[in-house]
Amino acid sequence: MLIKSHPEHRRYTVAVVLLMVGYAGALVGVNMYFENDSPSGASAYAAATLPALPIIGVFFVLARLLVTLKDEYQRYLLARQMLIATGFMLSVATVWGFVESFGLLPHVPAFYAAILWFGGLGLGACLNKLLERGNDA
Repeated sequence: MLIKSHPEHRRYTVAVVLLMVGYAGALVGVNMYFENDSPSGASAYAAATLPALPIIGVFFVLARLLVTLKDEYQRYLLARQMLIATGFMLSVATVWGFVESFGLLPHVPAFYAAILWFGGLGLGACLNKLLERGNDA
């Protein structure tokens, strides 16, 4: 099954690419700032928050895509993909948290939850393909 490129998908792709360019720039810039200076106080917190903002932007862009998709079937597939991503991320984080609390695994920074969620989106896309392939038969 070949999915046509919808204008909503093109807008989503452009927005995500721009946000990821912003993320890379913010991450490099903030790392250089912390390596070259010893920021403290509000400026340190503001700088440390900057790389998170484009990631949060991607969540908003995905939400906008879900709301603006005119094709109900495409919206359903995206909603299922996002639910799979959320369940995957919450499951891994919950198991890791319990195992970590017993001293068996190291602490992992919380921003890895977003990485897990994006990985879960990929898993959701694969599951969508498999489930839809079964429906085509």
